[in-house]
Amino acid sequence: MILRAYLGSVWSFWRWRLDLWRHPEQLMESTQKNMKQTLLFIRHGQTTWNVEHILPGQLPGIALTEAGREQAERLAEALKILPITAIISSPLERASATADYLARARELPVLLEDDLMDTNVGAWAGKNYNELSKTDTAWKEYVRDPTSAPEGVESFPQVQQRALAAVERWLKRAETGNYPSFVAHADVIKLLLAHYMGTETARAGWLFIDNASVSIVELEPEQRPRVVSIGWSPRPGWLKPPVAATPAPTEEVRAQQADDGPQA
Repeated sequence: MILRAYLGSVWSFWRWRLDLWRHPEQLMESTQKNMKQTLLFIRHGQTTWNVEHILPGQLPGIALTEAGREQAERLAEALKILPITAIISSPLERASATADYLARARELPVLLEDDLMDTNVGAWAGKNYNELSKTDTAWKEYVRDPTSAPEGVESFPQVQQRALAAVERWLKRAETGNYPSFVAHADVIKLLLAHYMGTETARAGWLFIDNASVSIVELEPEQRPRVVSIGWSPRPGWLKPPVAATPAPTEEVRAQQADDGPQA
């Protein structure tokens, strides 16, 4: 089901982009007539903790790396074509700093929303999740089934409930408009998308949400939610040239290395 959702969103996204390019006036017309709402869910740019595989949880003071700032700026530039009407962000620094790049190109404030914060992982915050996977039985059980969590840690249903409640509160406010962007964190976005796709909460972890990417959902009265994109980025992190394999040394080279002995 997750693969089908990805393929469907890719097709919807490019069809949406093509329609936008051909008929930009329809975009503005639908926005002005309140026919539908287009929600942008944006993940923050890269942080050092992302690179080092450390769980940030809700810890403050985790800043974007230089690469993360470049990612945020690139995404903001790519989204200039869209008539964003509000920028609502998690108050955690990595999210609000990403939101600032969106705001620079528009006369819009960044509105902070506590319920968009990352998953509260309790005492696991600040720890390397690869190491936890080797030594911590409770962490391994939580990864296996995030619908259940130990005391002091949020389960996926709890995160989804608060994040969805926040989005729905903002959508009821007239000043939010029809093209709001919500800047948040990977788990939060995965769980929001799972809701709109009708996917089980436990399966949300299978979605891939890249740093500084946008996921788009269209809401229209009496229609099922339409997921237009999942984790789209103008320069996705996975798009890297393959590392060339080092050729095995020939017998002649190996013999020469043996004659030379170890190098200092």
